[in-house]
Amino acid sequence: MVTEQVANKVMVFDKNAAFSDANRYKSWSPGASGWANLSDCRIRDTSQFGAIGLAAASGGRVGIWNITDEKDQELNDVLWSATPGGNPHALERIPDIGAFVAASSDGYLTVYGPTAVSKPSTLAQVQRVTLAGAHGVLWDPNNKLLWACGNKVVQAYTVSGTYRNVRITASSKKVALSGLGHDLQPDYSNSDRLLVSDSYGVYSISKSTLSKTTLHTTTRIKAYVKMRSGEYFYVRGDNAGSRDWGSPTVVFSQSADRTRSGAEFYKARYYATGFN
Repeated sequence: MVTEQVANKVMVFDKNAAFSDANRYKSWSPGASGWANLSDCRIRDTSQFGAIGLAAASGGRVGIWNITDEKDQELNDVLWSATPGGNPHALERIPDIGAFVAASSDGYLTVYGPTAVSKPSTLAQVQRVTLAGAHGVLWDPNNKLLWACGNKVVQAYTVSGTYRNVRITASSKKVALSGLGHDLQPDYSNSDRLLVSDSYGVYSISKSTLSKTTLHTTTRIKAYVKMRSGEYFYVRGDNAGSRDWGSPTVVFSQSADRTRSGAEFYKARYYATGFN
């Protein structure tokens, strides 16, 4: 699953086939304006809607859309959206209470709470928390913590309250980075591990001990994912073209790299299940 910023679509492909239009499994096209330059995508399961898509766009919007059996989805499939301000880079869902948290690189996390878990249309901003350079945000179901990465730090937050009273609070759990954090993902091969990229490389962080291990010293990694099999893939900003932060290529460690001519991928994600 990738964000492609030239066509400005979220696109889903089988990693073992060419990333061509003919091979697309699904796509979601929200249009331009506040949805320009899609900067994140992910899938989360809900009891009310089944699988939903979460997206953030540097144009200013974050939101969720209902993943139906329609192959090519559009703005009319959006269940809720908001403008947290700054440059939105990620959106995450806190399960059971139906809250959402957006990370804006201008320096803050924005928390949205609903009046009912099953009614995303009731989501409203309830809190804003400062985090310099906020880029990534991730729910940790094992420890019931919200993790976020920003400028030179990965920080864990506790979550309290429900509905419109939900709040996040910085905990003592944090890990220093050398540069600006870019991507924050689970390690699908090890539930104790977080994976984070910053300006200077990619690191594995133990959630239990907070130890950090350098995996790669490649710079400009905008997305990094390790699958259950141990294979990893990433997108590296190629410093070329009108979007020098993106790349037409998703690099795989054990499979063929996938290049889409004229594309600018920014984020790439992995899901073995979760689609209709």
